[in-house]
Amino acid sequence: RIVSEGSTQYFALHGKTGHLVTAERIDREQLCERVQQCVLRCELIVEGEM
Repeated sequence: RIVSEGSTQYFALHGKTGHLVTAERIDREQLCERVQQCVLRCELIVEGEM
């Protein structure tokens, strides 16, 4: 399970491989338009086997 702040889900887990992937294209200019250093934080919660 992946938890993101806000309503946008930037990351997803690939169902067969378990790899962490971007859920959609991330537009840095839109996401971090007012800050010089752009950091996107996410929290991963591991609950069991896939």
